[in-house]
Amino acid sequence: MIIVRSITILFAIMSALAGAAERPNIVIILVDDMGYGDPGCYNPESKIQTPHIDSLARDGMRFTDAHAPGPLCHLSRYGLMTGRYPFRTNVNRWREHATIKSGRTTIASLLKAQGYRTAMVGKWHLGFEEKGYDQALAGGPVDVGFDSFFGIRASTDIPDYFYIRDDRAVAPPTEKIDDHFSAGDEWTRIQGKFWRGGKIGAGMKLEDVTPRFTDEAVAVIESHEGMEKALMLYLALPSPHTPWLPTEEYVGKSKAGLYGDFTMMVDAMIGRVLGALDKAGMADDTLVIFSSDNGPVWYDKDVKRLGHDSVGGLRGMKSDAWEGGHRMPFIVRWPGKVAPGTVSGETICFTDLLATFASITGYQRKPDEGPDSYDFSKVLLGSQPAGEPVRPQLPMRSGGGHMCIRVGDWKLIDALGSGGFSKPSKVKKQPGGPGGQLFNLKDDPAETNNLYLERADVVDRLRAALESVVAAP
Repeated sequence: MIIVRSITILFAIMSALAGAAERPNIVIILVDDMGYGDPGCYNPESKIQTPHIDSLARDGMRFTDAHAPGPLCHLSRYGLMTGRYPFRTNVNRWREHATIKSGRTTIASLLKAQGYRTAMVGKWHLGFEEKGYDQALAGGPVDVGFDSFFGIRASTDIPDYFYIRDDRAVAPPTEKIDDHFSAGDEWTRIQGKFWRGGKIGAGMKLEDVTPRFTDEAVAVIESHEGMEKALMLYLALPSPHTPWLPTEEYVGKSKAGLYGDFTMMVDAMIGRVLGALDKAGMADDTLVIFSSDNGPVWYDKDVKRLGHDSVGGLRGMKSDAWEGGHRMPFIVRWPGKVAPGTVSGETICFTDLLATFASITGYQRKPDEGPDSYDFSKVLLGSQPAGEPVRPQLPMRSGGGHMCIRVGDWKLIDALGSGGFSKPSKVKKQPGGPGGQLFNLKDDPAETNNLYLERADVVDRLRAALESVVAAP
């Protein structure tokens, strides 16, 4: 009996060690405000060269129906971190308060519990408990599962501007920077070299932020070479969000103006990170995920003037309920696990990373951990049963408050207008007219044919599904 029990214990230990050895490094690269139609691997007619992003698609799986959990920066990032839809909390508190509740499981805390070294570099945008920049910034990355953090509190057009190391300001914002707008009339006031005036840390230059974050990410990888534990690195680049500030090397290199030049620079920064993985001998043992947090700020006049469609034929842009606001480029490279050059039409959401990481690493989730997260690891491994979707539905709230839900090919928006930055954002219902929008995305991916009145049965079914998921805890 003692011998049998000893063998059983030994087998359990060996199985656990084998599972740990198989756990891959995980690198998440999230860019900012890049559209579905910007990378060449998503849009053959793109005017922007993105060889490094394209290489990930060549060597991994490209998703064509992947979504941010909300079409704005803070909405998207909350869902990615927590596996929870952002409409379940008040993410608008981020300017002065932490939006992730203390003790809530995140992708970082989950992986840390599984023995990972966890590091974050880049844009946080989920708030801190701010009591002055001379004090610890509580509630941020190092308090929700990351071993280390180097970054900024929000976007590079939202003051205050300063670097943060772990939970302390590197150089508190004691200097002042004025409002800035692009010269000429080719861009709107919220495009181009736009930033808001405010406080800035001594010696900090906005054009240096993206290269600096790339340096920091490369340093994390270099410092990890030879370590036995697996690495989880979350690199949240604050670009190509405004201000569009390409370095001299990239100015004039694209055919999509300043935005295209900046996006080419971002692609090159991604190339540096991928190169660091190669140099450290980590590439073959690393699961790389690339995506963007939400859609671009790109108008019809930009498409006409430059011949570049940043949303790749979809409708709308950042903040919108329409697809251009939240359908994202999403690529996974995992050598030896994900077949190279594959394409998936599975509907997934950033919230699904938590459940997927749990599955990959053998973490047993509790019911309240990632409640809106669905495991798509079988899709990555090519073993998802045909005809069995990963998600029963995908609900979302737009930047302007429109609620929408996707079930299969059908999409319901509970109001008229874009619900975001595209004009008109809101449209008043007319007597006898539709009270919302219903589209069949299989037949009409550009959302041009509103079937709200013609298919009342589908409207009722989707509205009931939306009410049910919103009411869930």
